[in-house]
Amino acid sequence: MTSTISSLISGLQNRQSAVDWQQLLTEIITAFGCSTGTIHILDQDTKLLKLQAQQGIPEFLLPKMAAIPIGKGMAGIAAERRQPVEMCNLQTDESGVARPAAKETKVEGSMAAPLLLDGELYGVVGIAKPVPYDFTDEETQNLLRIGEEMSRYIRENGIQPA
Repeated sequence: MTSTISSLISGLQNRQSAVDWQQLLTEIITAFGCSTGTIHILDQDTKLLKLQAQQGIPEFLLPKMAAIPIGKGMAGIAAERRQPVEMCNLQTDESGVARPAAKETKVEGSMAAPLLLDGELYGVVGIAKPVPYDFTDEETQNLLRIGEEMSRYIRENGIQPA
């Protein structure tokens, strides 16, 4: 996994063309052995997290995930706290962090990590597995590092949400 993570980071650092967010998400999901994921980019005007790419999200949930307020659901709370939010089993969570509709994704082990660079928020990346799972500290740090490089790309290229 480490070489895959390194190659993802290197690819973002040395990017010569526009990022294909869907392809990047697929690569991230694969690197972490996940089945589902999302990339949300912060709209600086509305302060909403706008869905940029997704994989494995049921069609009927997409309208609810298209624009997420900071502080709502896993992605919104990760953005608000500016730190990863993780659940070993989203299906049995009773903390109130996961929104009720999130259980319809049928995923269990999940993590949402903020896209941060120099303390500034650029979005959130979320990944999930179909089984209960606790992400390791190394995995969490790797996802944050990928998020940092995504943030650098967003900032340097003036990327706005789709």
